[in-house]
Amino acid sequence: MKEIPLEDNFTDVVGKAQRGLGLSDAELARRAGVGVNELGHFKQGAFDPSVARKVAAPLQLGAEALIELGQKAWYPEPQETPGLAMFNTAYEDMTVNSYLVFDFQSKQAAVFDTGSTAAGLLAYAKENKLKIELLFLTHSHVDHVADLERLETATAAPVYAGEREQFRGAQPFAAGKVFHLGRLKIETRQTSGHARGGITYVVSGLPRRVAVVGDALFAASMGGGAVSYEEALRTNRKEIFSLPDDTIICPGHGPLTTVGEQKKHNAFYPEFQK
Repeated sequence: MKEIPLEDNFTDVVGKAQRGLGLSDAELARRAGVGVNELGHFKQGAFDPSVARKVAAPLQLGAEALIELGQKAWYPEPQETPGLAMFNTAYEDMTVNSYLVFDFQSKQAAVFDTGSTAAGLLAYAKENKLKIELLFLTHSHVDHVADLERLETATAAPVYAGEREQFRGAQPFAAGKVFHLGRLKIETRQTSGHARGGITYVVSGLPRRVAVVGDALFAASMGGGAVSYEEALRTNRKEIFSLPDDTIICPGHGPLTTVGEQKKHNAFYPEFQK
């Protein structure tokens, strides 16, 4: 698979933090000690590390991580583990991810989200003689459920979604429910804020622990806190950053990463970078 670009650039991160904190351009400029025009140029993509350092504090962002993002100085290391397959598909002007996890011994498999098309995922399952028994939704935004009907028809597997993120035909569950798939254990954690009922699925039983996080977290960024910015930050800290550093993070957009990498390189979580 070719290298997948980071989902967000520095202007996205600044914009998400500014909107989440409810700061106008004038107020942000005042708190940062920069001119409104200077801030405007910066937000339009004219990266300046000195401006980045000044705006980081009022935006509660990690300055070095923001500068690193602006300078395009970091990209996650390749991550893989047997029993995990990632599918990156084009959706309008972006790409979106779906995932397949499976137990090598029993050949039982679970799907997480659909991407814009599940064709590649279904072909992979057929080629590897996998039986898809569970379909999970991280949240119900259209790009993540776009090909659900095909998956349901092809697999006859039940669909599950968090009870705060109910979707047509999906069986609701309360966060904390544990599913089992062969030798695999799939724990569910509430990571809402970007979506009302976003769920992170933590899979153990593979050679490495995997967390399918949907849009709760991206490599070097996070989903916009459309429902609640504060809740998005808080639930990510509690439910994702508490996992071991070598946990593979499978985001809804952008490349795979790890908890440890995000502690060092995600500007939204400066407490880990001190």
